[in-house]
Amino acid sequence: MTDRRQFIKKTAAASAALGFATFPTLHAGILGANDKLVCGVIGVKGMGFANLRTFLNLPNTECAAICDVDANVLQQRIAEVKEMQGKAPKGYGDYREMLEHKGLDIIIIGTPDHWHTLPFVHAAEMGYAIYCEKPLANTIGECNIMERAVNRYGNVVQVGQWQRSDKHWQDAIRYVHSGKLGMIRTVRAWSYQGWMKSVPVVPDGPVPEGVDYDFWLGPAPKRPFNKNRFHFNFRWFWDYAGGMMTDWGVHIVDYALFGMQQYAPKSVMSMGGKFAYPEDATETPDTQQAIFEFDGFTMLWDHGIGIDGGYYGRSHGVGFVGNEGTLVVDRGGWEVIPEPKGGNPTLERVELVKGDGKGLHNHWVNFTNAIKHGEELNCPVEIAAGVARTCHLGNIAYKTGRRLYWDAENSSFINDKEADNYLGPVYRSPWIVPAV
Repeated sequence: MTDRRQFIKKTAAASAALGFATFPTLHAGILGANDKLVCGVIGVKGMGFANLRTFLNLPNTECAAICDVDANVLQQRIAEVKEMQGKAPKGYGDYREMLEHKGLDIIIIGTPDHWHTLPFVHAAEMGYAIYCEKPLANTIGECNIMERAVNRYGNVVQVGQWQRSDKHWQDAIRYVHSGKLGMIRTVRAWSYQGWMKSVPVVPDGPVPEGVDYDFWLGPAPKRPFNKNRFHFNFRWFWDYAGGMMTDWGVHIVDYALFGMQQYAPKSVMSMGGKFAYPEDATETPDTQQAIFEFDGFTMLWDHGIGIDGGYYGRSHGVGFVGNEGTLVVDRGGWEVIPEPKGGNPTLERVELVKGDGKGLHNHWVNFTNAIKHGEELNCPVEIAAGVARTCHLGNIAYKTGRRLYWDAENSSFINDKEADNYLGPVYRSPWIVPAV
């Protein structure tokens, strides 16, 4: 495996030097069915570690290296991985050094959103298979860069929109595609999250011991350390993420677009604000609606933080509203509600079909099968990029406060230079936006 990996890297470097557009990578068919897959993980505090645990529960897998800028988290995870697999992975504080670790096949990226693009592109250049957390990136420009990188280097890439591999979600979409709902004119996508409460304002403070804070900031603007912006709560600050719109929104909007088989809206408008917690520390809206115009239908995104009062009695989900009935799906299951039609519905009700909770496991099985056997990926980079772009468009419309018209072919807004300024990315020195 090490010799194979070194061959791939050397071939990649030679091809790049010659200006070739593509070169051999670790792709479907290189590994046999019984070869061990060895991973390295960048960012192991939250979903990075959840992904690693799931990966290590699969046969013929090993974690050889993990990286985190928080030495406290790093040492804890090294100990936990040693307990899981019987030997400790090597720890790194700089992902670039970890990418040089010999014998790795897969790189898992579990960093905050603003730190997805650089390690992703570097790992792609080096020929690794990549599992990257969602959303794909923190700006539309970065999504485009990452998509170009995979097109150029040919890597096997799965993005962590694991509902794509969840059987009951797949079954629901098959029903949508059957045409039984009739014309679908509206799709509702929503996330009302009662667990998310106010984040109280706290003063800036010293950087915790063992944390390389400047590296954690990376390409984001230089700011004093504040615990509210660190670890989990980074999601609610524009420097690092896009709030609920790109957090839960990427999962839910993904299936709205999957059902309708369209990934590029024609226009978007959005409203909302910090209505529930106007004085707390967060920046992103706790209440937001975005309306997306597609060919033949509209999609509504609606989120509320601190309450669970979503549509159809569900805190989150997608509702495909058709002339003959509405299909509703969330992580618990799916059902079909017929249109009454004056007491004479033309569609049979489908009672709740429950999910089995195996979406993340199935997603990893799909990814490893794609590497070993060439199985089609459930969430390749082009799907993830399309969904992330749509969610970012909702946030840009919120920031500009007006209806925006989108030119998907040129990845820019129509006659709106101000809105184009939000496409990004802009990196803090010495970090440089990758050129692909």
